Amino acid sequence: MLWQAVTAVRDLGRLHDIASILIRYGFGDMVRRMGLANLLERTGRALHWNEAQELAQLEPPARVRRAMEELGPTFVKLGQMLATRIDLFEPEWITEFGKLQDSTPAAPWADVHQQLCEDLGAPPEAVFTAFDFEPLAAASIAQVYRARLEDGSAVVVKVRRPGIRPVIEADLRWLARLAELIEKENPDLRSFHPQEVVRQFTQSLRRELDFAGECRNAERIAENFSGYTDQDEPAGDVTAEVRPEPHPALPIIVIPRVYWQWTGERVCVQEFIDGISGRKLAEVDQAGLDRKVLARRGAHAVLKMIVEDGFFHADPHPGNVFYLPGNRIAFIDFGMVGRLTEERRDQLMRLLLGLVKQEPRRVADVMLDWTGDSARDEDSLVLEIQTFVEQYHGVALKQLRLGAMLADLVAILRQHQLALPPDLSLLIKAFISLEGMGRELDPDFDMASEAMPLLEQALRARHSPKALLQRGWRGVGEALSLAAGLPQDVSRLLRAARRGRLEIHIEVAHLQRVGNQIDSAANRLVLGIVIAALIIGSSIVMTVPGGPTLLGLPFFGLLGFTSAAFGSLWLLLSIWRSGGKE
Repeated sequence: MLWQAVTAVRDLGRLHDIASILIRYGFGDMVRRMGLANLLERTGRALHWNEAQELAQLEPPARVRRAMEELGPTFVKLGQMLATRIDLFEPEWITEFGKLQDSTPAAPWADVHQQLCEDLGAPPEAVFTAFDFEPLAAASIAQVYRARLEDGSAVVVKVRRPGIRPVIEADLRWLARLAELIEKENPDLRSFHPQEVVRQFTQSLRRELDFAGECRNAERIAENFSGYTDQDEPAGDVTAEVRPEPHPALPIIVIPRVYWQWTGERVCVQEFIDGISGRKLAEVDQAGLDRKVLARRGAHAVLKMIVEDGFFHADPHPGNVFYLPGNRIAFIDFGMVGRLTEERRDQLMRLLLGLVKQEPRRVADVMLDWTGDSARDEDSLVLEIQTFVEQYHGVALKQLRLGAMLADLVAILRQHQLALPPDLSLLIKAFISLEGMGRELDPDFDMASEAMPLLEQALRARHSPKALLQRGWRGVGEALSLAAGLPQDVSRLLRAARRGRLEIHIEVAHLQRVGNQIDSAANRLVLGIVIAALIIGSSIVMTVPGGPTLLGLPFFGLLGFTSAAFGSLWLLLSIWRSGGKE
């Protein structure tokens, strides 16, 4: 059955491109099962089914990755998001998804110039004293230009690609249909919630298209780091020799300033960060920066965002990090951020402390809370987690690799067909990326030692008398609010009971399934009785002389036998299709 969204004429061109690419990479069966082939061929758009010979020989992860690259920005972003789902995919898939690069040739300057004139209210040459028409960087959704304001400030102008939104919306409608098809036809994959994954991805991508939202994220993180100094960082194992004195006027963590007068949904203007890219470590050494300090400060900054603020940069890869004089660090590109509730942060702290202190029961409890679903064999799952944690008993803190340990824990969940909520998969991926960046800067970087003081400090803060008192008052307030509304609720309940309108709804999944099976069996039984009655009645009619005939036989008797035959055939097909399950 075709869904209404894809029948829109505006999607046909994009759907033809998608179908052609999928066929080329050996996914023609998917095109047929989704109804794309019939739809496109009825509209006169030919599909070339013989293009899949060479590319179809690639391994499935490589085929999917290369298809995503050709499908464009939506699918590149989807692949990058799936690279965070180590709870859903095996390592070879995660590796392929990680190869997806968000870069593409720049859009024509004429199109960009026209859009900039609309968004800025004037030509860029009139708004800025200098504007470099050659893009500094070009990605699938946006491209970035350098410019200078009248006061001499250097800025970057980030522009959304002209015409990109309709393409992305068409892709998102197709992905929603694909997720629906997967859940319908592959019961084993329902536990991974493909429709929920696509829903979360859709929300994330639409937020990323809104540059004003990205700038609001940047300002929120900048506010969280306001007044943040080196003294705020736990000491860890860092010695006094590598702890430089902080400059009183310069922040350790830098977030680019936003110029709101020229910022909107399709364009944003931010301070230009003149630093060393996280990808150019050789220049870090040439500039005389201390790698150990940079690794420690970067780790503390991200841990602060995760544990203390609950609002963190979800994509801290080297391209989004710059190193500045004085061993300072700048973060850019806040299109993808993660949010953690207070409860999630508490669970994370308990999990990490359980890993570091080798407390398997604590780790198992948190992991089961995270999955939300009941494991098919919970005892086996808990035993595996306990065995995994206990193998690190007696291992020195410096030898622990928290990122690898988290990845291995999630692999255990994957083996039991349990999936993490999207916010946690994003967190774990960010945590793994953070530890990897730290080790690139400093091979001796010890994430466990750096995290322990901050985790213990945050846990103590959560259980301090002041924090307990605040939570207690909050609980008292909620209890009083509930008590205040109780008389009204009881009155409403009694009024409904007096009028005979009181209803109690109890829904038990197993009983509902049994009821459906009984209904189906009853329907088949009734049909069987009707068929039997038709056969008996037709037999009687066949013995009665007179009346119309067909082929020398009584017409009504023949009609009854024919109806009984069709009814019997339908009944047998129904039983066969159910596979004996009902």
